Amino acid sequence: MDFKVKILLGLLMTLIISSCSNSKVLASWKSDNLNEIKNNKKLLVIARTDNNQARIAFENQISQKLNDEGIKAVSSFSILPSNLKIGKELSEEQKAAFKEFMKVEGFDGVVLNVIKDLEETTKTYSDGGYYVGATIPFYPNYYNGFYSYYYNPYSYSTFGNYVDRSTTTYTYKTYVLETVVYDLNQKDGSQLVAVVTSQIDNPRDVDKNAEEFAKKIMKSIE
Repeated sequence: MDFKVKILLGLLMTLIISSCSNSKVLASWKSDNLNEIKNNKKLLVIARTDNNQARIAFENQISQKLNDEGIKAVSSFSILPSNLKIGKELSEEQKAAFKEFMKVEGFDGVVLNVIKDLEETTKTYSDGGYYVGATIPFYPNYYNGFYSYYYNPYSYSTFGNYVDRSTTTYTYKTYVLETVVYDLNQKDGSQLVAVVTSQIDNPRDVDKNAEEFAKKIMKSIE
């Protein structure tokens, strides 16, 4: 394939993929008691994932948005003991330690984010397999006028440069996340005050996606 064609195709595919990267809210619910957690409460923000870069980015963005609204929020990575792994199932001893940690630190609520589903889609794009009249994008002078082109011998056939056929395969990832908000000051069984189900398509920039995600979550629980 002509080198310039390769560059143009690569740039086009980059733009297509970048435009597909976004987040959106699929469904949301909030309790009548949600506003109580916004007043003089201290919240722990958890992004339950083993990917530390994603965890830090998402926890930071959500915590920042909450603090901007006057709600005291703390990221779990900055305060949670290392023995209480957020992405692993806890033993009975660790469960007791986690509950004690929450009590000692004085947390009144939790904003927990969990990846509920991941779908991968593979798409293949093809290009080439045809002749062009000249090296792209530079065409001979006879292209400049209809008659000069129409009468030129080269316009009667496939004379010219052949662009080799090529295929490029890309994989798109779609994440479905669930954000649940709990008010620990409510009695057991009545602590859930908000649930937001969201989707992130083909994330490529963790920090950018985390910021966009946090904005959508905050808007859903306003």
